[in-house]
Amino acid sequence: MKKRVTLSVLSLSAMMALSACGKDSAEGGGSGEQVKLTMMSTATTKADQQIFKEIVADFEKAHPEIDIEDTYPGDGYEDLARVKMAADDMPDLFDTHGWAKSRYGEYTEDLSGMDWVKNLDEAMKPIVTDDAGKVHAYPVNQALDGMTYNKTLLDKYGIKPPKTFDELMAALEEVKKKSKGEVVPFWLGGSDKSQFGQYFDEFATPLLITDKENSHGEALLDGSFDWSNYTYLPEKLKEMNDKGLLNKDVLTAQVTQGAELMAQNKIAFTMLNGSVGREVSELNPEVQVGTIPVPAIHEGDSPSWIGGERHTFAISKNSEHKEEAKQFIEYLTQPEVAKKLAEGTSLPDALTNVDADNYFAEFYKEYEGTQIQPYFDRVYLPSGMWDPMGATGQELVAGTMKPKQVSEKMEEEYKRLRAE
Repeated sequence: MKKRVTLSVLSLSAMMALSACGKDSAEGGGSGEQVKLTMMSTATTKADQQIFKEIVADFEKAHPEIDIEDTYPGDGYEDLARVKMAADDMPDLFDTHGWAKSRYGEYTEDLSGMDWVKNLDEAMKPIVTDDAGKVHAYPVNQALDGMTYNKTLLDKYGIKPPKTFDELMAALEEVKKKSKGEVVPFWLGGSDKSQFGQYFDEFATPLLITDKENSHGEALLDGSFDWSNYTYLPEKLKEMNDKGLLNKDVLTAQVTQGAELMAQNKIAFTMLNGSVGREVSELNPEVQVGTIPVPAIHEGDSPSWIGGERHTFAISKNSEHKEEAKQFIEYLTQPEVAKKLAEGTSLPDALTNVDADNYFAEFYKEYEGTQIQPYFDRVYLPSGMWDPMGATGQELVAGTMKPKQVSEKMEEEYKRLRAE
């Protein structure tokens, strides 16, 4: 049974992308004319978008009979996807960004018969495969999210990567003190609300899930969760802002600025993941970027990676060009192409027959054995919570909401969306 989706406001950028995706997806039928495929990706950083564009261009060169109209809506992806789902008019190829089964399952073509499936990493199989054996999407890479940091700066200041939230706060204070305010301790590209969403979503796991004595997983799933238990996170974010530990332009800063600023040694910690390390090293080889698991919050708990699918490609079950779309996915799964994509996004590949070098490989090895937890919102929150999670962060930092009000707003949206 489909859920009714209501959208009152659509951003201009999303409207433009919608117009682009909504074009007739074929310029010809079986007459030998070029087939046009629409493609929509969640890639947001310059580096990630660039590698996808290169792969698309390479495919088109190898298959001149197919033209791929690729779009990258950024912060407007979810709104755009909701509009497309409501109209039952998904692009030929689209990114399920962690919701392959639960949110997009009824719109996807079954890919279980494709050759690459036999090489799918065991860790990824349950994420993109349902109980009936349907494979909903091809995972381009795997996410191991935590926090990224300027290792060069931390080494210079004698600061060890934090393992707990208290250690993180102390490290931020040390950066501010030792840099005499020249380095932003914790940088967020907050003009994109998903940056605040990333903060809340990652730290909700150690706050509410991983510590046995403070685990609220069952309550979140059955609807009985007391949202006052969430208030710690907005309180800490407000504290960071009040103490000058966030960038002053946090509400106007753009995600694409992050790599350049870190390459200039102006940032210590960020919530940017994936390709940022490679992007920084290309801008300034003298700066090394590190990554750490999400610090623990409760005493006695351990840090954890936040993992799962990052970028994927599903095929719309209503696509008029499924065979051509499958040709593209087959192309992506060729070992040399899959390797290029994984290395280009600085994330582990998802196939066992691919051996990709990764910018953060030494850090993943250092934290080998660290627990990997799924994204908090994908498991414990109803579809649609990502937007208020990010928006409340913006309002908190802007001073139009207090920490308690953030939790109250989250509770309100949680109950509303569970009832739909």
